[in-house]
Amino acid sequence: MKVFQVEGEWNREHLRLSSRPDPQPGAGEVRVAMRAAALNYRDLLVPQRGYGARMQALPLIMLSDGVGVVDAVGPGVRTIALGDRVCPLFFQSWQGGPANAERLSRSLGCETDGTMADYRVFPECGVARVPAHLDDFQAATLPTAAVTAWRALLGAGRVCPGDTVLVQGTGGVSLFALQFAKLAGCQVIVTSSSDDKLSRARALGADATINYRTVAEWGRRAREIAGGEGVDHIIEVGGENTLGQSLRAIRPGGTISLIGVLSGARMEASLGLVVTRHVRLQGITVGSRDDFLAMSAAIDRHSLHPVVDRVFPFEALHEALDYLASGSHFGKVCMRI
Repeated sequence: MKVFQVEGEWNREHLRLSSRPDPQPGAGEVRVAMRAAALNYRDLLVPQRGYGARMQALPLIMLSDGVGVVDAVGPGVRTIALGDRVCPLFFQSWQGGPANAERLSRSLGCETDGTMADYRVFPECGVARVPAHLDDFQAATLPTAAVTAWRALLGAGRVCPGDTVLVQGTGGVSLFALQFAKLAGCQVIVTSSSDDKLSRARALGADATINYRTVAEWGRRAREIAGGEGVDHIIEVGGENTLGQSLRAIRPGGTISLIGVLSGARMEASLGLVVTRHVRLQGITVGSRDDFLAMSAAIDRHSLHPVVDRVFPFEALHEALDYLASGSHFGKVCMRI
């Protein structure tokens, strides 16, 4: 089978199209004929060994997201059948409950091989069925970005109807957060440096938008939009260069879900505001199988469609990574397998 893997050394030059023998499922396992995969920001870091010593020894098959059809099952499999269309779960060891070291120890495309292959074998509990109304590329976006947004807002975040949610940017997590927040009955503010992307966000349901290039004090502007006290929940993807403004935008007692550090990982913000305003600052890295199932049921019930920006052929993974790094995308970047 064909695979795209890092081999030999940790760098982009050693990210190569290669081959491996077709895998076979053992007891309690299923084999998935992969149809599509989706990229995330972490995939830019993986070839450089960006997650350190915890990463699987080379070779490592790339990407954490994908969808495919079960074409073989091992002895003892009970809940998944031949022909089921499934997503492999980002964390293979996190079935439910709160995060702990064991549950966070096996993510695809990092501590274990990812989805960029013709076939992959997973434990029965490491896959989940996907809504029938989604095409393969839409379904492939669910395991990382969608579950992250779901857990931030509706799992750990506990947003309520009438809350105001601020979403930074228009990447995968951010657009899922916009869609889920609207399903929950929230008012949504979206920030971006692109007026075109903000227009598209409004078409998706955003109630207000802020161009942070032209409105430097966008935290103050967001607080004004929310009625003066501040927003209830923020999807924080920037980190170093945006957290300070988020602390100005959040209401006393509000929640900031830190799900990315695209602008840098150093803490330059005034932590005094976290204390004096009783701000809840929570880190979110995807979620559990239970989160995926709850999210998938909501997507199915409301016929929600993920936003796919562009699809690349299997052999063009390098081009897809470069496109993702450019920041030009609106929504998700996907691969055809």
